[in-house]
Amino acid sequence: MDIFLGIMIPFIGTTLGAACVFFLKDRLHPAIQKILLGFASGVMVAASVWSLIIPAINLSEGMGKLSFLPAAVGILLGMGFLLFLDSHVPHQHLDSEEAEGPESHWRKSTMMVLAVTLHNLPEGMAVGVVLAGLLSGESGITTASAITLALGIAIQNFPEGAIISMPLKSEGGVSRKKAFLMGTLSGAVEPVGAALTILLAGVFLPILPYLLAFAAGAMLYVVVEELIPEASEGAHSNLATTGFAAGFILMMILDVALG
Repeated sequence: MDIFLGIMIPFIGTTLGAACVFFLKDRLHPAIQKILLGFASGVMVAASVWSLIIPAINLSEGMGKLSFLPAAVGILLGMGFLLFLDSHVPHQHLDSEEAEGPESHWRKSTMMVLAVTLHNLPEGMAVGVVLAGLLSGESGITTASAITLALGIAIQNFPEGAIISMPLKSEGGVSRKKAFLMGTLSGAVEPVGAALTILLAGVFLPILPYLLAFAAGAMLYVVVEELIPEASEGAHSNLATTGFAAGFILMMILDVALG
């Protein structure tokens, strides 16, 4: 039950956020959007450090002074994997008029959903690999720390669900119901990615430190490549930085106090 709950919590966060399209105006105020993007960045960076990179190093302590190696290799592989997907999957970010990746004739709304889907994939992987460590019983990962990571990602998924569904209504020209469904669909990759990662880690348990760091690298790529640039667009302000600090501190508190 704990495993199923851990897999589904982030998806529930996205779904609840996407439901904002039924209750709020067609578009979030730019200042609010900056704060939320900064907040999501802070949560993801803190989760990468406390829930993924530090456990990866701790699991490798038998390597002595080289205990950093699996974490370093995993981070590079994770960032490289997202860079590959970013270059080979057509997608379009919010507030951007140009699509990225291979040339495609897909609708803008479809490519906006794909952009968020690429963003959500590493989050699902992160939850999956931590749950796999919990299942192994040999990693030192506790039920509380696994659920804390899932909860932290769900918290930052809530504003992201709103950020994707509301522009789909206002800019994509779709109905509120369809915008909600597409926003929810963008988060469906998380439980799928988590389940697949659990299966993969079950087969390759000896490389669990690499998988933890791989998920961290993928999440950090999303923060640096997408979230921070989007939060910094437009007139200069400290709103995104304030949101980042709030998200980082909240996730740190959750991980240390509950993990």
